[in-house]
Amino acid sequence: MDIAINQSDLVGLVGVFFVVGTYFLSQVGRMKVDEPLYPALNGVGALFILFSLAYTFNTASFVIEMFWLVISIVGLFRALKKKQSDPE
Repeated sequence: MDIAINQSDLVGLVGVFFVVGTYFLSQVGRMKVDEPLYPALNGVGALFILFSLAYTFNTASFVIEMFWLVISIVGLFRALKKKQSDPE
């Protein structure tokens, strides 16, 4: 069996690492989901996965990553807004 990973697959795998890694860190209490870093890394992960889908398209994966990206953008704006309104 020959396993070859091209550049688009590698970018997609990095994206998967970001999405799954941030989720894991939130579940073990190492990352707060209401901080800007969480949705930012999720959004970057979704973008990387979408990039890889441009080369090997899959409709279901495209749809879920679009939702993931939109939700991450909403979460990022909310986290940034909260951070601005919270006194330090």
